[in-house]
Amino acid sequence: METIREIVQYEILSFGDNKLRAYTLLIILSIFLLTKVLLWVIKKALYRKNRFNEFDNANTYAIFQIIRYIIWIIAIGFILETIGIKVTVLVAGSAALLVGVGLGLQQTFNDIISGVILLAERSIRLNDILEIDGDIVKIEEIGLRTSKGLNRDDISIIIPNSLITTNKVINWSHQSKKTRFKINVGVAYGSDVDLVLKVLKDSAVEHPELKDDKLVDVRFVEFNNSSLDFQILFFSENIFRIEKVKSDIRKTINRKLLENNITIPFPQMDLHLKSNHTDIFKNQGN
Repeated sequence: METIREIVQYEILSFGDNKLRAYTLLIILSIFLLTKVLLWVIKKALYRKNRFNEFDNANTYAIFQIIRYIIWIIAIGFILETIGIKVTVLVAGSAALLVGVGLGLQQTFNDIISGVILLAERSIRLNDILEIDGDIVKIEEIGLRTSKGLNRDDISIIIPNSLITTNKVINWSHQSKKTRFKINVGVAYGSDVDLVLKVLKDSAVEHPELKDDKLVDVRFVEFNNSSLDFQILFFSENIFRIEKVKSDIRKTINRKLLENNITIPFPQMDLHLKSNHTDIFKNQGN
């Protein structure tokens, strides 16, 4: 018994009036493990569908992230108190330093506050599809300072949270499941307009995701310089991979236009040249 007491009382490190003993390390380790276990229990409880069936995964994720940050802040405070560092004294004594650090890390703090806003407000959630600076991104993770997304080229993108909260961001997932998209097509002058409309609609409806012809609309929109312009409007649930759907429809359109002898014209420009060679020769003769 005396041996155990000597082991736990063994002094590992001393700094000023504070001494780090073996039992202090045991307490710190206990706080760390207790925090991990507590977070595991909270996560399991939140994700139990039979208990919180009114939440979807995105809402549950946001709530858990906020709880996790709060618990870790409390745990770190307890660890500092265990070591002998008074948190209140530490904060008060380092106020001037914190101001300097805050000015240097202003953008970082801005990202952190933006992360808290995103998690609390839940305007952006997991698996939401965003359009940011012209890039389409599927959100995979919302962190305290940055969020991680996947673009259409399957490239992982790290996004500062302030970029989402301060800039104009289009959230494609906030509307109904079906989103309307369009494809523009131009055909040569002299083409049968009614036949073109039929070919374009049949091409869209032929795609497996657009079986319902009520979801497809074809319009004759413009007399352009070198073409008659048409537009196909259709609805699709495949928002993130819509470029693949558009590509498939364009291939079908091209095939059907060729089958029906309908031409997609090249851009044309008429160039008129006016020559005064006759007048030049006359002047030389005189």
